[in-house]
Amino acid sequence: MTKWHHRDLTELLETIDPEAPLAQRHLWLIALFAWIRGDAKSVSAAICRIQLLLDVVQARPQLQTHLRQWWHQLLLIVDASSLLADYGFAQRSAFVSELTERIRLKLLPATPETTDAAVLFSLVLSHSFDQLWLAELDEATLARIAELLETPDIGDSASTQTSYWQNTVLEAITFCVGHIRSSGFSPELRTRMSPAAVQDRPFHWLDADLDALRTAFLACRTDGAEDEIANKETLQHAVTEFRNCLDACRQAASTVYTHLDEHGISVSLVFRLREMRARVLRVRELLDCLLSDRPNSYTAKLLSHLVKIGVHRRSVRDLITSNTTLLAAKMADRSAETGENYITRNRAEYWDMLQKAAGGGSVVALTILVKYLLLAVGFSAFWGGFFGGVNYALSFIAIQLLHWTLATKQPAMTAPAMAAKLKDLSGDNEVATFVDEVTHVVRSQVAAVLGNLALVVPCVLLISYLMQLGMGKPMIDHTEAHHALASLTLLGPTALFAAATGVVLFLSSIFAGWVENWFVLHRLDSAMRFNPRITATIGAARADRWAQFMRKNISGFTASVSLGMMLGLIPAISSFLGFGLELRHVTLSTGQIAAAAASYGWDVLHVPELRHALLLAIAGIFVIGPLNVGVSYYCAFRLALRAHNVSVGERKRIRSAVWQRLIHEPVSFLWPPKEDKKPEAVQPEGKQPEEKNT
Repeated sequence: MTKWHHRDLTELLETIDPEAPLAQRHLWLIALFAWIRGDAKSVSAAICRIQLLLDVVQARPQLQTHLRQWWHQLLLIVDASSLLADYGFAQRSAFVSELTERIRLKLLPATPETTDAAVLFSLVLSHSFDQLWLAELDEATLARIAELLETPDIGDSASTQTSYWQNTVLEAITFCVGHIRSSGFSPELRTRMSPAAVQDRPFHWLDADLDALRTAFLACRTDGAEDEIANKETLQHAVTEFRNCLDACRQAASTVYTHLDEHGISVSLVFRLREMRARVLRVRELLDCLLSDRPNSYTAKLLSHLVKIGVHRRSVRDLITSNTTLLAAKMADRSAETGENYITRNRAEYWDMLQKAAGGGSVVALTILVKYLLLAVGFSAFWGGFFGGVNYALSFIAIQLLHWTLATKQPAMTAPAMAAKLKDLSGDNEVATFVDEVTHVVRSQVAAVLGNLALVVPCVLLISYLMQLGMGKPMIDHTEAHHALASLTLLGPTALFAAATGVVLFLSSIFAGWVENWFVLHRLDSAMRFNPRITATIGAARADRWAQFMRKNISGFTASVSLGMMLGLIPAISSFLGFGLELRHVTLSTGQIAAAAASYGWDVLHVPELRHALLLAIAGIFVIGPLNVGVSYYCAFRLALRAHNVSVGERKRIRSAVWQRLIHEPVSFLWPPKEDKKPEAVQPEGKQPEEKNT
């Protein structure tokens, strides 16, 4: 094995050429690190290869000279200070720009013919394994590498007692401090910091503290200094002041999170705050490299950390996850507040939910009538889907304004309400209380679905009967009735379409949460209440009522409109693209089955073929309902769990407890027992109980 390494290394070293074109020199460096990496399975093997490289080079003085000349040419071309300061950070302090850049890095290859140190670093140290062996390099090996790569005087190092590497690190610290100050002075962050943080003015003093640190460091490096001890004390004081100022800047920036928590989350602001915090940490790492008694060791750790950052920089998922966690948490909290209105905990609330769901079912019956009237007009696929979506959206808004319930809109709200109760699961009592909440939620879903279906069927039958009496024909003809039963049959792709509808239901809640957060972030309710033009047009009292109304209902309106338009447009667009994706909503599907049965009349029960088709369609409803609710609930619950950082162990405890309750008390998931007749949950102090509505 060693002979193979030696032969391969010898061939590689023979090709080193300091005068080769830029791309060839960089390709040689990439090949060298690929040889060090090997099969990327053993860290010790990689370190042995480095030691072998050092032995071979030191044994051949001419090769050592060529390697140093090659290294000198590299340092003249690439800017190492920019690499240390900026590698892993976004070129533009905007989330969308960074997302676009990461997608570009994934799709488009980088060229080795570059003078950008960051691009070259990502090509040379591109594997996560590089992080491991860099971190494990011992002090002796690092000293040999530093001796081999000892640089001649370049730039400022030619006129001072500082080395090229020390000047590079100082420059990198200066660049990082410049970015931190510019972020701290940006109006987006400055206006959202706490008044105390703004008055302390930490970002104003950061540049002066860095100058004091640089002056003290250069004084310590000057030969023949009169008072070496005083210089070291001055340097130590300057370092302490600089570190304290960095901490003050980081704490001042962290006060922005309090503002975001109160007034809505901005993904772009969260992105900028995370970038600033990362730059503060980078400055600390660079200071360790500059001031430590073991600079080689700290430099190796810094390079290892840069490799890790580079790997994460190529991940689109990490970017989205890290910068949207706060938004997910805020959306989950707001959904939890609304979701409490959908949970029934005793029989009185259970019957109230049934009644409100029945009201929602009656509105859906009218929705189905309008749906088939639009089909009779004969619009094109897109416009038919568009007007169908408008029909659904208006119906869902009507249900909301009437304080009735549409069953499938509940899971996305009740799931965050449940997840909010997972913050403390330290004891068995807390787990049992949470399982009680699970039973409440499941019963609420059952009541809502039953209430919707209990009235949508007779209302559709009644409308069809009245149309038969007044117009001589039912709501739909036999052709459309046959299509409705055939498309909703259990034997078709009904289950797949129902699961897709569950995802759509969840997405509507995401849109609702995002729009509500945007509404609060930009304080549009305050603008409606106090804007002079609005108050002059409709009056201050009416403007105040409209502001309160929109603040209370903006989430519901968005959910209704987005859900309705997706139900209408997704099938039309998927049909155009050739996917053939349909959506199956349990209440709408049940109404369509009722309309088909009314079209056939009593023949639907007497003719075997029709009866068989009807039974298969009804069986499909028993699949559509659970999948609509279950998939939507699952997606919303997973989002809420991530927002509340619930551990894997706690999830296992919850799952086990729920299964035990399901085995021993299955009826509790369907019907509230008598002992559930308790006073309503105590509201937080100063908060009035809200009416349960949509």
